[in-house]
Amino acid sequence: MVISLDVARFLLGKFGHGKNRFSSCVVKVVQEMRRVKTRKSIKLLSLIVITVTSIVLSSYWRSAAIALPPPEDTPEEILRTKIIIEARSPIDGRLLTAAEYIQLQAQLQEVPPPKLDPKIREQIFLLRLRKTLFQFFPFLNF
Repeated sequence: MVISLDVARFLLGKFGHGKNRFSSCVVKVVQEMRRVKTRKSIKLLSLIVITVTSIVLSSYWRSAAIALPPPEDTPEEILRTKIIIEARSPIDGRLLTAAEYIQLQAQLQEVPPPKLDPKIREQIFLLRLRKTLFQFFPFLNF
């Protein structure tokens, strides 16, 4: 229970002798309690100020970072108007000029890729089936 210094002095003056050991101890305790309360109030106020400052600053920095793209990023308007003059082959990934790329696309549309012999296809199917069966039945030996 917190007792103010004035109340403690009043009670000591009424019920005790003003200058004995007990009264001075009570006064010291009340003064110490006041100091502790002041320290706690200062700590709480400092914590509130630091928290509010950090929240305000962090929200300000995030909004600035979100607002602008990085400086090395090329704007989309420029990328849309850029003419692509190089390409990669869909077959082997080598670099091609625009004319070679168009020619390769035309060849791929005209001539479909060659089909495998039906016997080879059947062998590949059987090998895949065998591999799958070995995963489920590893003790089979065929």
